[in-house]
Amino acid sequence: MKPDNGSRTARAVPGPEKEPIICHTFDLTDPEGCCRELEKRRSNTMKATTEKTDFLSSATGILIAAIAANLLWGSAPAFIKLGYRAFAIAGGDVMEQILFAGVRFTLAGVLTVLLGSLLRRRILLPKRSSGGMIPVLATVQTVIQYAFYYIGLSRAPGYKASIIAPTSTFFALLIAALLFRQEKLTAKKLLGCLIGFAGVVVVSLSGQFGGGVRLVGEGFLVFSAAAYGCASVLIKRYSLREDPIVLSGWQFILGGLLMTVAGLIGGGRLNAVDAAAWVIMIYLGFLSAIAYMLWSLLLQRHPVSRIMVFSFLNPVFGVLLSAVLLDEYKALSIPRCLLAMLLVCIGVWIVNYPGKETISENKL
Repeated sequence: MKPDNGSRTARAVPGPEKEPIICHTFDLTDPEGCCRELEKRRSNTMKATTEKTDFLSSATGILIAAIAANLLWGSAPAFIKLGYRAFAIAGGDVMEQILFAGVRFTLAGVLTVLLGSLLRRRILLPKRSSGGMIPVLATVQTVIQYAFYYIGLSRAPGYKASIIAPTSTFFALLIAALLFRQEKLTAKKLLGCLIGFAGVVVVSLSGQFGGGVRLVGEGFLVFSAAAYGCASVLIKRYSLREDPIVLSGWQFILGGLLMTVAGLIGGGRLNAVDAAAWVIMIYLGFLSAIAYMLWSLLLQRHPVSRIMVFSFLNPVFGVLLSAVLLDEYKALSIPRCLLAMLLVCIGVWIVNYPGKETISENKL
């Protein structure tokens, strides 16, 4: 045994982080004082870490983040249509629509990774084990969902897209219950789905935009909602093994690049009418980055049902912004639109609240 010469030494005491907290002022003549110092530092570190990571786990955090995300998403239909006008993209210009979406989501992915890297204080790169998850999400959430959405939105008014989009809640429930066995499909939830889809039927048959249901229009918007419902369940599963911001950012980049290349190969070109066109594009990129970062973080911390309940805000914001920014209030049937929006909101509410959380975490 080495003799005790009373010199100052450093003792490592495990802290809340992986790296130990080191006390460089330890004196053998006052071990209790050093322990008190280490405990105080450990307590302060844990408190700071908890405050940093648990805000989105609190009721206030859920409310603020969910409302902000749905407000941003609610503005998307109006600004996409404004972007179509600014880039002179007509309803039949499918390759231009795909290219428009590709550029937007490539930008959104880069912004997500940059903002996430600043938030995490490290460069966000996917793990090797995430190699299969990102292509799947890129295909389902970006390529499939937004190919249907952008083409469908070019043939349908913005307020209809806003009311149809939240049906992703019902698709998420059905997929989680029937395919992944993560949720119980109770009579109450089935009733909520039926009421919500009734709202889609009402809105699809209303208005003065040609009326009726068009496959390449309202039909594509429903397909898009189904793809997003599936993506919501996948994000919940994958975020247990990978940072959801990493998943969102890199799947946006991959999906956006695929759509950009497809649009260019198909002959699509973006011809901006004025500088405002690119301002809209940048806003749409930021919209996706911020909204999906917030939503993915919420899905990582909470069951799908608890978060998806806030989707009822999406049609409210979307209809209002489309009516104001696109002047659609002049043509839409206000009573039917309100009825459809009410049915969808009630359906979302019945499906998700109140009630016990039924997502089985151990199956994810």
